[in-house]
Amino acid sequence: MAEPAKPIIIIKKKGGHGGHHGGAWKVAYADFVTAMMALFIVLWLLNSSKKVQEAVGGYFKDPSGTAKKAGTNQAGSGQNFALTKDDMPKLKDELQKAVRKMADFEQFKNQVEMTITPEGLRIELLESEVGTFFESGSPKPSENGTKLLTMLSTELGGVPNKVMVEGHTDSKPYSGARGYGNWELSADRANSARRLMQANGLRADQVSQVRGYADQALRIAGDPMNSSNRRISVIVQNLNKPDEEKENGAAAEKPDGEKPSPEKKE
Repeated sequence: MAEPAKPIIIIKKKGGHGGHHGGAWKVAYADFVTAMMALFIVLWLLNSSKKVQEAVGGYFKDPSGTAKKAGTNQAGSGQNFALTKDDMPKLKDELQKAVRKMADFEQFKNQVEMTITPEGLRIELLESEVGTFFESGSPKPSENGTKLLTMLSTELGGVPNKVMVEGHTDSKPYSGARGYGNWELSADRANSARRLMQANGLRADQVSQVRGYADQALRIAGDPMNSSNRRISVIVQNLNKPDEEKENGAAAEKPDGEKPSPEKKE
């Protein structure tokens, strides 16, 4: 009699695992990818134009984009801030940096003064004995005057503030054409500066006033013949804050000293 067939038993062995590794490798990989992305961004910025660099820098300073941009797309004007009287020091710093970057700065570094006054930022271009920004006895800007006024106009063309331009002379009588004196020269230089600046960045509606003072507003009253009394002044006027505008409007509606009328009693 044949023996019964033996059952065939198949034993499957499961491969062993090295245990649970966790997610630490994912964190390390994410850090590596982030570092590589930052590296590529830096390399891209280093090879980008200055305009792009300023735009990226402006985003990190004001991501919301709600601040008012001071200046145009020119170098030195990419800072974002509101040009009220409290913020004029920022504009002054930006303009001073832009002036220092000019190629001929050493020739006229002592002839440019910027001061903050109650009416705004006053930028003064002071003449020297040989003439610095205008040809001697002429309303025509010199080469340095043209370069500096052009730079200022491109820097100021993007601000919302109004600008005034003033012309001043010393007390030395004008020795040019008959019937043409310091009054005419100061006014013509101011108007010449205005035309040049509007042709190179200032908006058509940005200049509020052009004034010629002759020698009636000397910079150095004790020395009326001093050459620095001959100057062009560009004044960037303050912008009022919203609460100040409301106060000014209320003050205009009710004259000073006027008291509210007493309530009528019945």
